[in-house]
Amino acid sequence: MDALAAHDIAQITADNAGPYTLRGTNTWLVGRDPCFVVDPGPPLASHLERVLADAHDRGGIGGIAITHDHHDHTEGLAALRAAAGEPPVAAARHPADVRIADGDTFGPLTAVATPGHAPDHVAFVAGRACFTGDAVLGEGSVFVAPDPGSLRGYLGALERLRAMDLAILCPGHGPLVLDANAKLDEYIAHRLDRERRLERALADGLRSADELLDRVWSDAPAALRGAASVTLAAHLDKLDEEGRLPDGVERPQLSGYGQV
Repeated sequence: MDALAAHDIAQITADNAGPYTLRGTNTWLVGRDPCFVVDPGPPLASHLERVLADAHDRGGIGGIAITHDHHDHTEGLAALRAAAGEPPVAAARHPADVRIADGDTFGPLTAVATPGHAPDHVAFVAGRACFTGDAVLGEGSVFVAPDPGSLRGYLGALERLRAMDLAILCPGHGPLVLDANAKLDEYIAHRLDRERRLERALADGLRSADELLDRVWSDAPAALRGAASVTLAAHLDKLDEEGRLPDGVERPQLSGYGQV
């Protein structure tokens, strides 16, 4: 792919397609002599063999960076690391040799805190390419987890990325994004539109989680209703934090959202 070659990046997509993973989890190889891996993906032998082979052609693996610790991005880490000669691992929360935070560097990568989908989520920037993990997907939208300040932090992170003059986005799932700013604008507009629709539903007197989901996330497929519930909770938290949440609103009952 010419766009990836121009940035000296390779994309390897695991065969773990599903409602949350889209076509599969993307693993990215950045640079060469050695290259750095972003998100090793699932523990599928065929995937890890491809990562190792392609990394070998790039001079081996100098380090492995984790955008966030959800299983579909990290379960292949131990096997990949062992096969690659134990290169260092960098992550914000996942067990790692290098504990990273906003602004830290790891090889050619600079971490940008992108909370929202997960509290430990970071994106990595190398040149004008950004490895967005699950902060921005190649298609569709992401769920935002209801941690304190998460949605406000997420919107702020998208605005920060928007100001970085990025060329391409390399997402955790879905295709390469060739117009970074257009996709970031789309994500910001989508999230703000959901907020406006939620406010209108609340103004109309809707208070139960099911009523709000049916009205505001009417376009969400049944398989993604759980993710919509998670994001509804984050939106309700944001309104509450800003003093804009009416009394008597039911909060969705959530479980297990942190591992998809």
